[in-house]
Parts: sequence; C-alpha cells; structure tokens
Amino acid sequence: MNHSLEQGLTSALARIGLPPPTGLERLSGGANMESWRFEAGAETCVLRRAPSLEMMAGRPLDHHAEAALIRAARSAGVMAPEVLVELEPTDGIGSGYVMRCLAGSPDPNAMLAEADAAVTIRDIARELVAVHRTPCSGLTVPVMDTAAALAELRRRCLEYGGDRPVLALALRWLEANLPAPVEPRLVHGDFRLGNLMFEHGRLTGVLDWELAHLGDWHEDLAFGCMTVWRFARPDRPGYGLTSIAELAEAYQAAGGDTFDPARFRFWTIYRTFWWALGCLQMGGFWRAGHDRSVERVVVARRTAEQELDLLLLLEELAPAAERARPLPPAAAPLAVGTGEPSGAEILTAVSEWLASDIKPLVSGRGKFDLAVARNALGIVARELEQRPSATDATLSADLIAGKVDLATPGVLARLRRMTLDKLGADMPKYPSLALARAQWEGN
Repeated sequence: MNHSLEQGLTSALARIGLPPPTGLERLSGGANMESWRFEAGAETCVLRRAPSLEMMAGRPLDHHAEAALIRAARSAGVMAPEVLVELEPTDGIGSGYVMRCLAGSPDPNAMLAEADAAVTIRDIARELVAVHRTPCSGLTVPVMDTAAALAELRRRCLEYGGDRPVLALALRWLEANLPAPVEPRLVHGDFRLGNLMFEHGRLTGVLDWELAHLGDWHEDLAFGCMTVWRFARPDRPGYGLTSIAELAEAYQAAGGDTFDPARFRFWTIYRTFWWALGCLQMGGFWRAGHDRSVERVVVARRTAEQELDLLLLLEELAPAAERARPLPPAAAPLAVGTGEPSGAEILTAVSEWLASDIKPLVSGRGKFDLAVARNALGIVARELEQRPSATDATLSADLIAGKVDLATPGVLARLRRMTLDKLGADMPKYPSLALARAQWEGN
C-alpha cells in the first residue's frame, strides 16, 4: 500500500487526535533518514522516516524500538524530543515516527558562532552523562561486542574498501589495539554537532537515535570529536569548542566516569574508520538502486576526508626519518587547451549555469540538492584534471598482513601523497586539508 505523505501522516495523526498536516517541508541533511517539518493544528511537528522498508533492513534498532528508547531517555532527563506517534504499515509511507518540534536549530556553524565555549561544553557533557546513565531494562537495545563489530568492519573493508591503503593501515592498528570489554552503558551512537539542537548557544535537544546501543561510553565522546564534526574548527577537537582535556573534565564534573585517553583514542580511530566505510557504502546503495539521489554518491566521495584524518591520527607510529621524508611528486594536471573545451571545462560551465540561472528559481530542500549537484560536478571536473589515485590493492593487502608498515621506507610518504591528491579532488575545502598540506609538503 502506497499513500501520499499527506495521506499517511493524516492517518497517523488521527490516532492521537491531531488534524491533518499542513506546510510539509523536507529538511536538509540526514544521510540515511528523511526528516519533514509540518504543522498539525497548533502543533509544530517533525516526521522522521525511512521511505522504504528496504532501508531498514539489517538495522538492529527498528523505529518502534527507537521511539521507545527516546521516550526512556527523555524520562531519564535527556533533552530528547517528545515522540507523539509511530507510523504503522497501514499508513503506507514507510517506517518512522512523529515528534514534537524542539526549539532551536541543529546548524553547527550558527551554534559555534554564538556559543560561549565553556558553557556549551558543559551542556554537552551534561547530556552525554544523562544518556550514559539512562536505564535500559525492558527495552530492545542492541549490545555492541567490540571484537565482533570490528570483525564485521574487516569484512566490509575487504568487500568494498580493500584497495584503499589508508583503510588497511587503520584496520591493522585497530585489530592490534582492541580494548578489554567494559560494563555496557547506553551509547547514543551519533552524538555530534548536527544532531544536537541549540538556541542562543545553549543545548535544547538530542536528535537522531537510530545508532543507539549498549557499549563503551567513550565511543560517544570520541565520535563527536572527529575532525569531520568540528565544522571548520580543526584546532578545537572537543566538539569544535575546546580541548579533549577540557571536555573530559566537564564530563567528569557532570557526574561521568573517569576518562581513559587510550580508550578515547581507540574509539576515535574506530569511528573514523567506520565512517569511511559508511561513506563508501553509500555508493553501493546508489548502484543497487536503493537511493539514486546525487547526495548519496557525493557522500560516498567523502571517504577521502576520513582517510586524511586516519593518517593524521596514525602517522605518529612512523619513525622520525619517515615523517621527514619528502613526498613523491603529484601527478601532473592535464594541460589547459586552447581548442575545444575539455570535459572538465564543460562540467564547470554547467555548474556556473546552475548557480546563475537555476539557483534563483529554487528554495527549501531544492537549494540543498542544487548545492549537492554542483559539488558533484566539481568533483568530476577536478578528477578529470588532476587524476588522483587512492587505491593500491597490493599495498593494502601487505599493510593488513603486516608485511609493511609506516616504518617501511617510503610508505608514509606515498600514503600522504595519495591522500592529499584524492581529497584535493573530492573535497578541497575540507578544513584539515590545508593544515596537512602545510605540514607534509613542507618536509
């Protein structure tokens, strides 16, 4: 049964006595789930859903269990949204639930621009502790076995990332540094800027609970501190606001357990590796036809961001002589011709036309999709011009097997060159890229 979104929402809202929706608007962002804002009488609500049940396949936490967990977290004092009603199959619009809209905005850049870092980091630490103290008895919450989870990441890496040497390097390190098990706590799993609501720099809500599980609470702290979630603040690793030491101090002051730097480092590398594989997997979703959006393929190209971050995290393992070794030269870019325009120039022309003629005609979600499309055109144009290389199946296999490592002469320099070139084509505005170039190309 397929209904329009309005029809399905009308059916769901009627179960709790609310009128049909008006003003439906697709919100930007969300790599896996859709979010829609709308009015239902005097209520402002947000629908979070997977449009097709196929997108929920393999997820250990379905939307009914997710809604129950959000209610439990809210009851335990977490600033979680209020779940109003869950979708049913008869609604005909997929799987999901409706929440009462929270005050504020999830825009990381807006928050970072107006936040008092000391105050906001205390808000974040307080919410993290509240999440980790939430009782989960009677709830269906998956338990994460770190060794089993890492084995699954190995399988995925060999399946669709096995020719990426930086990922192979990270996998080898993770398997050699697996921490001992701990008493499991509730872990949000996606606690980061972009999934937190803020108003005037103060935290007002914790969103996106689809990855929640029981496990090591250091995982939440580490994930939010990944470079990709600092939003142009690579120099402030604590959620783009502060240092890791000050984050740990705020967490412990809020009632959290003692911070373990070794566990934090493991989870920082683990989740960076995990996100790299997640980006690559987006390409598989697109190829299989589950989601043929341009956004899906562009997200897949963000793998290069995580490869840079992984190499920055792991290069300290190399001896000083290898860290000081000059990089091999980059591939020579294609010469700019004087005759007919190249393929890269044609793509640039299309992108400029979209910006000048089409952008004024679109609004809302359309503006976001247009920006993604222009980003995609830029990636292809730069790839045609710069010809970067980020794959080497033989080197990857040797790194996983331990036949070579960062002490092997020339390996680190080659990985640095591959990473810089690939990211320079895929996401040249990634904040850490300029810092890495200054550090590495100056050797």
